[in-house]
Formats: sequence, C-alpha cells, structure tokens
Amino acid sequence: MGWAGDMHPPSREDFVSLTLTGQGSGIYNNSKQWRRQSCWRKWKRLSRLQRNLILFTVALMLVCGISTYPSVTEHFRGLTVVAKEEGDHALKPVIHEVQPELDKLNRPLVPESPSEKQKRAAHKRGPPSLQNRLQKKGNVSDTQVEKEEGEKPLVNWRVAMMDQATERGTAKEAANKVDVPAVEQEGHSHKEPEVDRLEAVRDAFRHAWKGYKEFAWGKDELRPMSKSYGEWFGLGLTLIDALDTMWILNLKKEFEEAKTWVSTELSFNKNVDVNLFESTIRILGGLLSTYHLTGDILFLDKAKDIGTRLMPAFNTPSKIPYSDVNIGKGTAHPPRWTSDSTVAEVTSIQLEFRELSRLTQDTRYQAAVDEVMQKVHKLEGKQDGLVPMFINTNSGQFTHLGMFTLGARADSYYEYLLKQWIQGGKKETALLEDYLQALEGVKKNLLKKSSPNRLTFVGELSHGRFSPKMDHLVCFLPGTLALGAHHGLPAEHMELAKQLMETCYQMYAQMETGLSPEIVHFNMHEGSIGDVDVKLADRHNLLRPETVESLFYLYRFTKDRKYRDWGWEILQNFNKYTKVSTGGYTSINNVRDPEYPSPRDKMESFFLGETLKYFYLLFSDDPELLSLDKYVFNTEAHPLPIWPTAQ
Repeated sequence: MGWAGDMHPPSREDFVSLTLTGQGSGIYNNSKQWRRQSCWRKWKRLSRLQRNLILFTVALMLVCGISTYPSVTEHFRGLTVVAKEEGDHALKPVIHEVQPELDKLNRPLVPESPSEKQKRAAHKRGPPSLQNRLQKKGNVSDTQVEKEEGEKPLVNWRVAMMDQATERGTAKEAANKVDVPAVEQEGHSHKEPEVDRLEAVRDAFRHAWKGYKEFAWGKDELRPMSKSYGEWFGLGLTLIDALDTMWILNLKKEFEEAKTWVSTELSFNKNVDVNLFESTIRILGGLLSTYHLTGDILFLDKAKDIGTRLMPAFNTPSKIPYSDVNIGKGTAHPPRWTSDSTVAEVTSIQLEFRELSRLTQDTRYQAAVDEVMQKVHKLEGKQDGLVPMFINTNSGQFTHLGMFTLGARADSYYEYLLKQWIQGGKKETALLEDYLQALEGVKKNLLKKSSPNRLTFVGELSHGRFSPKMDHLVCFLPGTLALGAHHGLPAEHMELAKQLMETCYQMYAQMETGLSPEIVHFNMHEGSIGDVDVKLADRHNLLRPETVESLFYLYRFTKDRKYRDWGWEILQNFNKYTKVSTGGYTSINNVRDPEYPSPRDKMESFFLGETLKYFYLLFSDDPELLSLDKYVFNTEAHPLPIWPTAQ
C-alpha cells in the first residue's frame, strides 16, 4: 500500500488524513466480504500438507469434545424422541429410551397422516445410521410394504405398536389377579398395576375385533398395518372363526354384531374355490360349535349348507378327497401341480362331518369321512405307526414314502385319532390302536434330547436320516398327550407331555422377543452353547395357538400355576410386539429382533378363533367351562360335544 500526503485546509490542522491504496481500486475496504477474501487468499497460500494438518486437528478436537461432553451425547440419544414427535417413519421402530414415557400414556400413539409424513421426509433428523435403521437384517421396511399394498398409507410401525397391556380388569376371579413386578428398562423403573388376566384376554379380543370391524368387516382377514383386508375364500373367515370365542368370553355386543352379519350377509352360493380342510375346521367347525353353545338354529342351518357344498370333494376314484372345492358349482379338484392331498388334511375333517351327521341324521357326511380313516388304517407305507405326508387321490396310496414328521402336513392326523375315539364314546378301538402305535413310533424314531439343557423334542425322519427340526405346530402334542392320559391312557403320556411342554415354552423364552419362531432346529452336539438355532427363513411368528393350547390342557389337568405364568408371559409379548394401535394384531417376520420384529401386516383368523380362546380358558378357574369330560376341541379350537355313550 502507498501513502498519499495531501494537507487539508488550515482550520483542520489538528489531524492528518491518510489514504490507503487498496488492491485494485486503491481504496481501503473494511467490509466482511473483503476480510473473507483476504482469509481465503491466506488459506490458498498454505501448502496442501499444512491445510490437511489443520483440518485433521480441527476434526480431532471436535470428536474429542463431543465424546467428553455428556450433554452433547444425550442430545444425540434424544434425537429419536424428537423424531418420534415429528413422525419420522424411517427411524428405528422401537425406542427403548422412551418406552417408560409411552407406558405412562397407557394409550395407542396416533399415527400421522401421509401428507404429514411427506413433509417430514424432506427434513429428517438424526444421523444417517438411524435413518436407515429399517433396512438392517434384511427386514421389510414400511416403505416396501406400502408399495406392495398399492401405495395405501401404512401405520408407522414404531408408533403403531402398543405399549404393554396394563389395563385393570374387573373379572370376578380374584385368584387370577397378579401383581406385576417392577420392570427395569434403560435406567427407569416402574411398577405396573394389578392386572386381571381374564380381562386382559377380553381386552385383547376387543382390540383385535376393533380393527377387524373398522377395516375388514365381513372379509376373511384383517391387514392391520395398512388398515385393509385380505380375502382367501370371501366368506368372512375371521368372523365365523371367532363366533364361539365371543360367546365363551361373554362379549355379547360383539357376538350380536357378528350374528346379524351371519343372518343377513353370509352366503355360500358363490363361484369360489375353497380348501376342504380349512373350510371344514374353521367354517363348519365354527358354526357347529356356536350352535351347541347358543342353541340358535341359524348356525346349524348354515353348517348344513356349507357341509353339503363341500361333499363333492369326496367324488374321487379312491374316495380320498380332493383338496379344493368350488362351493358354487359343486365341483372339486386337486391342486394344479399335483394329484396328491396331504394326509393331515384328509384325516382332520372327521370330527366336524361326524357331528354334522349326528345333528342332521344324514349319514352321508360321516360315511364319507369314516371311509377315509378306514383306508388310511389299512395302508402300507407307515413306519411304526407314523404316516407319510402325502396321499394320492387317484390311487389312494401314500406318496413321498420315507418322510415322517409331526409338523405340517401330518400333525393333526395323530390329534384326530385320539379325539375321534373320545368323541365317539371310546368305542372305536381301531382309532385308539393307531394312536398308541403312532406314539410308540414317535418315541422310537423322533424323540431326542438337546444339548446342553437336554430338552426333549420331536424331530423328523427322512429316509432313515434324523433331522432335529421341530415346527411350532408340533406343540399341539403336549396337550394331546395330556388329554389322552386324562381319558385313561398310560400315565407316562402325561410325563412326556410335561417334558415337551417345557420345550415348547423354551421356544418362546429363548427368543429375544419372547415369541416362538415357526421352526427351530435343536442342537444335539456336546458342548453346544444353546439348545435352539433358528434359520433366517424360519424366524416368523404367525400368532399361532399350539403352545397356548397345550398350556391350557396341562394347567386344567395338573393345576400347576407355572403353566398359567408361562401363558401370561406369552400374552404380554404378543401385546408388546404384535399389537397395532389402530386395532388388531399382526404376525411378524423376526422374533429375534425386538427393536424391529418386522410386521407382516396380517392377522390370521385363528388368532381370534384359537389363540385368544385358549388364553381365556387357561386363565379361567372354572373347570366346568367347556369341561374336557363333555367336549372335545377340533383342531381349530371349536368345542364339539362328546357323544352320549348310548349312541
């Protein structure tokens, strides 16, 4: 810069004026812009090494400052809470830090509208790792599910999940009230109020029914996350399956609503294919059971209608029924890909058709299903009483020989052997012989112990090779064994029932959510760390009833309160991980991830027809409520009367 020394007039001789020649213009500029430009020139004059060292030092100081300043880290933890208030649907769905506050609310959180979601999406808060939380472990994100549902708005999973049920009950049975212990959670402690277990089951049913009534009325299944429905047969499957549950739970208002729909809306005169087995156990069984409980002829008339429309399934060369029936056209056929039916399906329709014959005095229903049992009784291809999974409708012979399981495709064959024997007054000895022989086959070929805790489990056999695979469906077996022992079969059946009951409970207790997967594999090698392994594809939970069913039988016969306590744990976990705020419960994809169990957006009809019904019976102190000396339950939990011995 240069100096310019022009003197001013004499009147201002007390100071000197200096002009600083700035770069370019010759004028000094003290503006912020000039200072920024000057700093930038100085920064550019530094070598690349000097600039990198300065940047590294600043970054290191910033990281150290954040890690050593508690309020900053607490702020980042709190971002999930702030995002909750702003409806950030991409954050991780279960936030443990805020759960105690949610418990205080004791009500569902209200999800934001789709328009609000879109506004928030442009202003997401929190680190990217949180924003991408829903993509971990291969789970389906809300966005993916929303797209599959044709862009229907979905309830945000995090805000859709209800906090644990803590509602107070007013039921009469004081012995069934429990004082829930204090729960420690992320440094917080709170004590839940006294809970009546029977009322908790009623509340669960009301909540499920609320969703069904609002979003899926008269449809087969509720899709609670998308507030929509799914159709299978188009016959109001959930409503019919739940009729007797509502009667048993004394939910009169809900029952009358459903009865009105059956009376005015239910028609089987439809051009639709239905599955013989599923229609029989859910619809025919549900209508027959409701008729017996209420005495209302409406339900018997509907039962006769659907039973008659299912009869074409038996028009096969072998008299082994086809799997599918068109109830409008009166035609039947096997699946497109095979002429086989599964053994469980053709041998687990007998209780219902036999009872229909008894009530209507029309023998053709019982004659058709009895012929199936007689043929299976004589067939070759069994191994120590165990049956293969498939049977051909043309030849009437077993197929896929050498494969034996008590899980899917064979399970209820064994259940119905015992229950038909009980239903008929314990007169049909061939059924009892087949049942007892099959149990010996189970003990000889399928029963093993796990490592390290020596849990008794039932595996599978494939051409002489044992697999330690056990379906959750197999958990019907403890209850069936206990039922047989109650009706006079060997006491060792009860001992085996208790061992298997422990195993089925552990299938829940050893999972992070406290809910069982669909399939487990047991470890048998010495030195194993845990008893149970679960493959990624098997981690889903469909709200199945089999374990609760067996807990009911075990408690009813032994009065051991641990079975009730186990059931209570399971119900609480259903409430915690599957309950949807707007109504209903959803099956989940991953029982090993309590933070995001990944909803499947489907409430199976059997959750109302079976699972909640067995919970209620488990917690009831009334042994005459559906006495097991007077009723036998079909495989969909619909009670049918044991026939008088004079018949």
